Amino acid sequence: MSHRRAVALMVLVTLLWSIAGVVSRHLDAAASFEVTFWRSLFNALALSIALTIMRGSGLWHGLLTAAWPVWFSGVCWAVMFTAFMLAITLTTVANVLVTMAVGPLMTALFTRVFLRHRLPARTWLAIALAGAGIAWMFGQEARTGLSLTGTVVAMAVPLAAALNFTTLQHVGRRQIDQEKRVRYDMLPAVLIGAMLSAAFTLPMAYPFQASSHDLGLLALLGVVQLAIPCLLVVRLSRELPAPEIALLGLLEVVFGVTWAWIGAGEQPAASTLTGGALVLGALVVNEALALLGPGGKVQPGAGR
Repeated sequence: MSHRRAVALMVLVTLLWSIAGVVSRHLDAAASFEVTFWRSLFNALALSIALTIMRGSGLWHGLLTAAWPVWFSGVCWAVMFTAFMLAITLTTVANVLVTMAVGPLMTALFTRVFLRHRLPARTWLAIALAGAGIAWMFGQEARTGLSLTGTVVAMAVPLAAALNFTTLQHVGRRQIDQEKRVRYDMLPAVLIGAMLSAAFTLPMAYPFQASSHDLGLLALLGVVQLAIPCLLVVRLSRELPAPEIALLGLLEVVFGVTWAWIGAGEQPAASTLTGGALVLGALVVNEALALLGPGGKVQPGAGR
């Protein structure tokens, strides 16, 4: 795959991810846990079909005998799927997306604390600026009397993502012997996460109130907004360096806020724009510096 095609597909991934907010604003009756249940269920169904085609009938036996990192990653995915949609129903799309944008920096901080990875000064500065942006959002919401619940719930998404990635990095360094590294098929973890999210939210989603219109929109979210981009980004992780994926992933914030503004009339608050500018600015500068080598060229194996 050419680099240009890989970048184009990553932009498509962010476009698909970004539709969650505006689509959820057009639901008729479904709310809160029911929204999360149906989205996760449709995601699980789509992934079951896709992964069965890709992995064959051995997929299901492999899930039962999967090592603990696969299941831990699945739990992290479940937290991310659940917290994201709950947060969307509790606060603005902009608040949720800006809060989630701290994920890459939170991951960098976790790898420093738990894996003893050294962080460059630019990353420490980016973490401080992003933290200031989130603190500004929290402070302004509290000052104006708005509920902080949605933003607090949204924080679970980057926390779970950071734990997930840090654990995978730790496991990837373990060795069976002197020469071979342990290798895990982590794609089924996304399916585990979808099934766990659906199972967890089912009791709280009942009795169902979703209309046929709602089910159509939630099926769209489960398949188009989650399953397809999840499969694509796993494939693209073999083509693009991590900083480039993280940098392109920031487009989700821009796209998502724009869709909600145009498609649902949800204008972001001034505090969100200010906090978001700090978070996104810190991320862009950090990832751009990580991406550029001594000669200003992309380094194939560049990492944070």
